[in-house]
Amino acid sequence: MKTRDYITIVSGLPRSGTSLMMQMLEAGGIPPLTDGARPADESNPRGYFEFDPVKRLRSDHSWLEQARGHAVKIIHLLLRELPTDRRLRYRAIFMRRPLEEVLASQRVMLERQGKPTVDDALLAKAYPAQVQQAEQWLAAQPNFSVLYLEHHALFESPQPTIAKVNEFLGGELDAGAMLGVIEPALYRQRAPDDK
Repeated sequence: MKTRDYITIVSGLPRSGTSLMMQMLEAGGIPPLTDGARPADESNPRGYFEFDPVKRLRSDHSWLEQARGHAVKIIHLLLRELPTDRRLRYRAIFMRRPLEEVLASQRVMLERQGKPTVDDALLAKAYPAQVQQAEQWLAAQPNFSVLYLEHHALFESPQPTIAKVNEFLGGELDAGAMLGVIEPALYRQRAPDDK
């Protein structure tokens, strides 16, 4: 397998399928950059694939060199903190999911964790604007390539969706192993039309 000299980023809103995509990339042959500090739970039974230094991107970029050849999960709000004035190159997979599914999934997760829920109306207003800003920023960055993926496509048409990911990342991923990661039973908060 050829060496990837770029950083593979998985991004999107919370609860948009970023952890699933990280699992798929790991199965396909791209090692995840993760510290395992956030354990798996009922909301993400296969883990969150987070890397704590990502939260400090605004003040510390020193870990980015070790991310070459790896996949790293970065929340949509922190994408613009990635340095664009150096020779690092990024290939970003940005997950999209219907807003009502995102909000429902986030609400259930917070309830399971015993944490206070956030007002859905506030998030329904904030999230689309945040995503639009992130997409506009990504489009303006010469060292980013971006693939936008619909969360539901991973379940409804997984093979062609995996083929898109494979092509985007160089064509050497194990598509069969990626397909084996997708578990329809874990797609639990669906928009009414999908039930």
